Amino acid sequence: MTHRRLAQAANARAAAPTRRGLLAGAAALALAAAAPLRAQDKPRVVCTTSMLGDMMRNLAGGRAEVRALMGPGIDPHSYRQTRSDVALMLRADLMVWHGLWLEAQMDDFLRELARRKPAAALAESLPRALLRPHDSYPDRWDPHVWMDPALWARLLTPAAALLARIDPEGADAFAAAAERHGAEMAALDAYARETLATVPPERRVLITAHDAFGYFGRAYGFEVMGVQGMSTESEAGLQRIRQLVDVLVSRRVGAVFVESSVSERNLRALIEGAAARGHEVRVGAELYSDAMGPEGSYEGTYLGMIDHNVTAIARALGGRAPARGMRGLLREAQT
Repeated sequence: MTHRRLAQAANARAAAPTRRGLLAGAAALALAAAAPLRAQDKPRVVCTTSMLGDMMRNLAGGRAEVRALMGPGIDPHSYRQTRSDVALMLRADLMVWHGLWLEAQMDDFLRELARRKPAAALAESLPRALLRPHDSYPDRWDPHVWMDPALWARLLTPAAALLARIDPEGADAFAAAAERHGAEMAALDAYARETLATVPPERRVLITAHDAFGYFGRAYGFEVMGVQGMSTESEAGLQRIRQLVDVLVSRRVGAVFVESSVSERNLRALIEGAAARGHEVRVGAELYSDAMGPEGSYEGTYLGMIDHNVTAIARALGGRAPARGMRGLLREAQT
């Protein structure tokens, strides 16, 4: 069969509604397109989220080509793979996804893919004792583990082992990179602890669009409340809005936080509800929750993402932090 006929067959099968049809069709498409993409010898690593992509790039150095499917502002809870995504994943030498039901719409597909090629749900290597229970499902866990740098750093060793699986000669380099990046995460965690400790205890209430900051709150002593649950697929009811307005008014909370990957509609409802009861609430800042900042920026790295969040939260809630963060690299000074 010619490359053209292979691609046509792939297109037809990829349009089928089943996961197996999508995999089979994209496999043919990947075969048809493989030759020009194998021009370089570096192994290909494909990750789902930008946070995973950043980690794998830091560990791989120049030894692998690393791609992330989801860029700035993309919500992983609702993301569905496209046909081009499927072809990219099938051509990869290693597929890394987060797991813990973060990529809920892709979960079945990813687990089926893992039976065909080297692949792993990296966050599922964490001990269950370190995970927070899910707010809606008793058999699942809060997936937002990157919000605690010390917890996220635990994934560096298994991530380095995954890279060594496809590039055994690079094993020592990957292990050394994991140690270096782990030291950077430890410094970030120390900055967060010192900075957030300056927020007055009575103001350590973090209200956000959805419940993505539970590990952050556990690590740094904040009470965290999301308008939506742990998944952005959950709905925010009127009762939940009223409950949070009561918290804002009774505890004199002065700021709520929008998220880069979630609509701010519900946060505006909180602000308006508090204003109707004579209490002024402002938007403290836009936080990065399920995706990092713009590509090519400091906030577009994991370290910059968390530095931004820590700095913005501390300054908005009455704490002390450098206006441009731990390294003085934030794009905009936090007010």
